[in-house]
Amino acid sequence: MANVVVVGAQWGDEGKGKIVDWLSERADVIARFQGGHNAGHTLVIDGKVYKLHALPSGVVRGGKLSVIGNGVVLDPWHLIKEIATIRAQGVEITPETLMIAENTPLILPIHGELDRAREEAASAGTKIGTTGRGIGPAYEDKVGRRSVRVADLADAATLEARVDRALLHHNALRKGLGIDPVDRDALIAQLRDIASEILPYAAPVWKVLNEKRKAGKRILFEGAQGALLDIDFGTYPFVTSSNVIAGQAATGVGIGPGAIDYVLGIVKAYTTRVGEGPFPSELFDADGQRLGERGHEFGTTTGRKRRCGWFDAALVRQTCATSGVNGISLTKLDVLDGFETIRICTGYDLDGETLDYLPTAADQQARCKPIYEEMPGWSESTEGARSWNDLPGNAVKYVRRIEELIDCPVALLSTSPERDDTILVTDPFSD
Repeated sequence: MANVVVVGAQWGDEGKGKIVDWLSERADVIARFQGGHNAGHTLVIDGKVYKLHALPSGVVRGGKLSVIGNGVVLDPWHLIKEIATIRAQGVEITPETLMIAENTPLILPIHGELDRAREEAASAGTKIGTTGRGIGPAYEDKVGRRSVRVADLADAATLEARVDRALLHHNALRKGLGIDPVDRDALIAQLRDIASEILPYAAPVWKVLNEKRKAGKRILFEGAQGALLDIDFGTYPFVTSSNVIAGQAATGVGIGPGAIDYVLGIVKAYTTRVGEGPFPSELFDADGQRLGERGHEFGTTTGRKRRCGWFDAALVRQTCATSGVNGISLTKLDVLDGFETIRICTGYDLDGETLDYLPTAADQQARCKPIYEEMPGWSESTEGARSWNDLPGNAVKYVRRIEELIDCPVALLSTSPERDDTILVTDPFSD
């Protein structure tokens, strides 16, 4: 059976939640493999809106196993609140339908405090645009070997030792930033209180998923953010603190790379970005305003207005290569309805030199000017289209040109936030 990885192929906010939910009907297991609750997925199902942050998008479907993998950093207090919110909307969540990897690092209150303090202390032009949720510091503690992990909650002595190791580092940082030292006993008490609510979901996820795979079950691997925010291949340092590209799916849940059969890249029909960092095709005119208004471009997690621009084929071609994308799901095509002319960024002018990729050096990224080609738009509506025959001719030409420029076929085409407003070209789960 095919196992599918879903990755965002831009700067996030591409519409992964709907596509993962749509694909989860064909899957048995939905596994989240990286990121934290800084990500936000909005699902619209039969007119009902679900906003997810830490929970995998598959939780809203009955009869599926949802998994939070070890590649995620988890705020246990936020998770319990999110579970309560989704339950109140009529969704059943139990240890039989949700599992958390025992080796998942926890986001502690001290991580958010450090995150916000650093951002406040940063000078103009050096701010990252972090959500302040503690994601970065939690990943730092993971690689620094001072994390408190889910399994540690089960043993009092281990928990105290882990907290002491973390505080040796954090209290030194806090002193330098002018923050009071951490109340050790209060933090340990908080963790002990939340332990009984988290531990029922703890499981050896690597073992469960390998057994599911051997049994022929279909696994859908879900990422957060977008590949252009990858810690290695994104627009560094304006990136997230984890690997976002498809290769992380294997290490993020504990399954071999041979288990991945298909990589689906989610791509918006234009480009958006939240926070700081380079954005060559960003628009500052009426067209950019129109894209933002029609696309309702506000962050699910932060509510921040997203920066908007024309589709950047050079960037998507790049992310398709680094993630080994087999096919893309093109979303929000309907937002382009009514534009007389549509532009596509095909490359960059860097000090007179033409590039077909975004360079790594930050100073060069900042100097890259977009090279555009223009296409005629369409006046007809594409919203809710469920077949190619429902699309205007110029919309089809636009999609086909994108395929050519990114060197990757369209597998799915999404024409509204509703789950069923999707044109299936290639089923990623087909054997």
